[in-house]
Amino acid sequence: MSFNTLGLNEELLKAVRQQGYETPSPIQKKVIPVILEGKDVLASAQTGTGKTAGFTLPMLQILSQGQQMRQRPIRALVLTPTRELAAQVFDNVKSYGRFLDLKSAVVFGGVKQNPQAVTLRQGVDVLVATPGRLLDLHNQKILSLAKVEILVLDEADRMLDMGFLRDIKKIIGFLPAKRQNLLFSATFSKEIRLLAGSILNNPIPIEATPENSTVEKINQKAYRVEKDQKSAFLIQLIKEGNWKQVLVFTRTKHGANKLCKSLLSKEISSLAIHGNKSQQARTKALEGFKNGSIRILVATDIAARGLDIPLLPHVINYELPSVPEDYVHRIGRTGRAGASGEAISLVSGEEMAYLRDIEKLTDQKIGFDKIEGFHATAPIKEEVRKQEPLTEKQQNNQTRPIPRSEKNRREQPKREGNPENQKRFRPKWPKNR
Repeated sequence: MSFNTLGLNEELLKAVRQQGYETPSPIQKKVIPVILEGKDVLASAQTGTGKTAGFTLPMLQILSQGQQMRQRPIRALVLTPTRELAAQVFDNVKSYGRFLDLKSAVVFGGVKQNPQAVTLRQGVDVLVATPGRLLDLHNQKILSLAKVEILVLDEADRMLDMGFLRDIKKIIGFLPAKRQNLLFSATFSKEIRLLAGSILNNPIPIEATPENSTVEKINQKAYRVEKDQKSAFLIQLIKEGNWKQVLVFTRTKHGANKLCKSLLSKEISSLAIHGNKSQQARTKALEGFKNGSIRILVATDIAARGLDIPLLPHVINYELPSVPEDYVHRIGRTGRAGASGEAISLVSGEEMAYLRDIEKLTDQKIGFDKIEGFHATAPIKEEVRKQEPLTEKQQNNQTRPIPRSEKNRREQPKREGNPENQKRFRPKWPKNR
């Protein structure tokens, strides 16, 4: 099957060919004809399988066939959870709509809003946005959502599950009641489906692959490594494998910064990307990672969605995510568009429960590999190795808790004389001290 059979017009087909695509992906085959019919969609597919083009192409065709308005009000709204994903979707909209008389824009926080406001006032047909900045601009009456015909929630599970629910409800309150709604994501929990039911109108459920599954071409494996050994272990993996492009995920911003310092101390070029970084710093880090000047990109989960890096060979879970669905999105940064990739997880004892949750969600077992020189238990200090083995009595004395009274007697100096009459005393200090 080719894109010619999906009902797309020649302008869009020409843009698709210029992007180098000839055959639609499974999700695109299923979802494009349904969207062109004007129906609401709840679509689930593995990350990296073309979901963005799956809603962008039919959305652009519907808008191009509709009545063009002189003022160019916002007719299609795409909401994303992160700035990086918003920028990626905007790039797709521009690329696929290059031969159409449609204008598009992207708005998100972390940058000055004045340039965004100027663009919006000039008229925009398609707006890609993060919820916070969109509400700010709407409250300032810089934009209106009264003419929106199509609403897209990209990574819908995250949109509704990471604190955006209140913002989403506010935004929906500003939209016309009659509109087409499209929800796309790699994962949908039962709770998220219930929430989505309040937004969609008789949606068509579409699953190109089993829900919450991972790409088959991603080689997944894990190493049992304790927390204080992970940095050294990762450095060994990178150096022995001579890896040139690695995306590493941590759970916290502090952890990302700390790991970067460790890598830089071993002369491994790396940068961190997380919520505390300015948008300029985040964009610079991504560009450096893509062009190869930065070898290791250390990220929190803000980068799990929205990063489209062609042929990314390695993704490392330096720390497993506490939310198992995030694992699917993290490793989905590799093995994209039919390419192969490797996803490695470093699992400490306290993270075993996270691993079991991930295996349950994805319905697959992630096997442990071994590497020489590292093990599951805490490292033995070098000075302990050099000591003679302790006797049983010595071991008991080391583990026996010392009563406070006995500890005080050990630390206090004693008077000379009969040991039986010895008492604790306090030294007398000169009065003029």
